[in-house]
Amino acid sequence: MGGSRVFIVTGASKGVGAATARWLGKIGAGVTIIARSEKMLDAVAGDVEKLGGKALAIYADVADPAACNAAVAKTIEHFGRLDALVNNAAVLQPLATTEDADPAAWRYNLEVNVMGAFYMAKGALKALQKRRGRIVNVSSGASNIAIEGAGAYCAAKAALTHFTRVLAVESPLVTSVSVRPGHVDTEMQRMLRNEGAIHMTEKQAAYYQNLKRDNLLETPEIPGRAIAWLALHAPRAWSGRYLDYDDQGITGQAAGVFGDTLK
Repeated sequence: MGGSRVFIVTGASKGVGAATARWLGKIGAGVTIIARSEKMLDAVAGDVEKLGGKALAIYADVADPAACNAAVAKTIEHFGRLDALVNNAAVLQPLATTEDADPAAWRYNLEVNVMGAFYMAKGALKALQKRRGRIVNVSSGASNIAIEGAGAYCAAKAALTHFTRVLAVESPLVTSVSVRPGHVDTEMQRMLRNEGAIHMTEKQAAYYQNLKRDNLLETPEIPGRAIAWLALHAPRAWSGRYLDYDDQGITGQAAGVFGDTLK
């Protein structure tokens, strides 16, 4: 089904990125996984291979353009091709109002969340054009709403979503989509619960507390499966679109391709 296809997934050491890589491994794909954490990334690589895929772990920060170019080159050297790129790497910090935020932290947020996706896409486009491949940019609902104390993250995800539309226009041979992964039970949500009260209104901070209390957080495997399906099968007619991971047109087909469990 996907055994000869090759994918790059950034931010793949945990959460949605790790889940996406595992789903792709389940169909026998070659998966380059990129993150800064060697120990965690090695564990995900082991999972990908146990599930039937082939993994290439690259320890890198996507804020480094040279590292992004090298990751694409190593992927093609190792696997011989590239079919899709999943730009999932992201940071939430700084959690601070504009008045109080550290400019360096703001800049690094944009470097990872926006420039990292740009560096990876720029390096991968030629290979993806040859395969009529795909780029899946993992955005956020924060791209469309204003969250007090999370200005850098909101701005970065809005830029990433619109960058996806630009890619669709500039590179018509590549299907480029952005996707909202929903509220996922990850380290990012834990940070919002732990630090939100310091930087947000009481109502906003309570919102994140209640998501956990009321069991409204999704497991990473569910949006990860949707993202993996988009990397495999996003229709060309969708290029440039901002999609919801739980759209029935995605979830049903994703379950049909990957099944319900990572076994």
